[in-house]
Amino acid sequence: MKILLQKAYFYPEIAASMYITENLLEEYSKNGIHTEIHVPMPTRGVSKECRKEYKKKKIEVTNSGMVVIKRYAMFNEGKNPVRRAFRYFLCHIVQIVKALKARDIDVLFYTSTPPTQMLAAAIVKKIKKIPVIYNLQDIFPDSLISTGLTKGSSLIWKLGRHIENYSYRKADKIIVISEDFKKNIMNKGVPEEKIEVVYNWVDENAVVNIARENNKLADAYHLDKNKFIITYCGNIGLTQNMDMLLDAAKDMEVYADICFVLIGEGAYKANVEKQIAEKSIKNTVLIPFQPYEDISHVFSLGDVGLIISKENIGQNSVPSKTWSIMSAERPTVASFDMNSELCSIIKKADCGLCAQAGDKEGLKEALLDLYRNRQKAMRMGQNGRKFIMENLTRSKGTSRYVQIIMSLMKRDGDNT
Repeated sequence: MKILLQKAYFYPEIAASMYITENLLEEYSKNGIHTEIHVPMPTRGVSKECRKEYKKKKIEVTNSGMVVIKRYAMFNEGKNPVRRAFRYFLCHIVQIVKALKARDIDVLFYTSTPPTQMLAAAIVKKIKKIPVIYNLQDIFPDSLISTGLTKGSSLIWKLGRHIENYSYRKADKIIVISEDFKKNIMNKGVPEEKIEVVYNWVDENAVVNIARENNKLADAYHLDKNKFIITYCGNIGLTQNMDMLLDAAKDMEVYADICFVLIGEGAYKANVEKQIAEKSIKNTVLIPFQPYEDISHVFSLGDVGLIISKENIGQNSVPSKTWSIMSAERPTVASFDMNSELCSIIKKADCGLCAQAGDKEGLKEALLDLYRNRQKAMRMGQNGRKFIMENLTRSKGTSRYVQIIMSLMKRDGDNT
């Protein structure tokens, strides 16, 4: 059996969910599934030297010959949205050509970044008559509305809905990352039998508790190990309510032994740096995005791990970093929509506290609750690890993907 995977980004590019692809490739290989991958030259989060190096690596073979990566030339994506959209368009054209030339492919596998991926997949599917799996990690264009980038009546939104509906129609199976996602697309007319819910997992052996005294990041960035550290790890972008977080941090400067550490990159990071300087926020430290091999140090650094977003995003988002916080035995404080599936899981597992998104006082109250009750924080952290081991381990998640692929192939074989 052979899968064709066409992606916009791939190793060595930096993305929070890159480990998912790597874990899946290993699981596919273990189960005798070959994978051919088509990706452009790396651009996101890599240096010019790295990009230059990969221009020479047009074909790579990994996983004992089970994975073949074929890279094609493409200009750097940059930060301009028009340039990025044009680059995606060119990538789709190249991918269609390469997919039509690929041999012995049994299944097409596409993800929702960018959301136009399925436009290319549909052409390949029609010509080669191969089933398509669509992995929905983000619901577009709902995500544009929740971030305030457009409105429900705009031309962009209407075009996005047409693309969304077309993508769902053309997919043979849609893998979503939460029950909320499933409800969302079922309300848009997607039949339930086409949808499979597979939560993004965490590699429970890669993300473990590391004691503060042994944490390399605490040493590297000269953090006071005796302070109560609140960490935010991940994308520093438009959907995360960084303005409110910084206001809360400023208010909590009266607690001399509390420190906020923000670890990551993103489009809003420069604004965060500017606010820290202009408002003279003394208790907040910014740390760059860290390599995956140090992930345990990242999520073990704090006494509390923070999930934060603006309002009305919870139904379209399940931050996978939550599972890493839990795997590292840290309690989670979520400033998130209270009616979201994420908050339901946190409450059910008793692994943290939730405050309504946008409620600064509620966020501060939750953080101070755990600051004043260290035993409670420790117990919640242990509960989080227990939930991961019982529900969201790497093997549970990756094996579900293999099952879905096998069942699709069996169904396709029965129909021929």
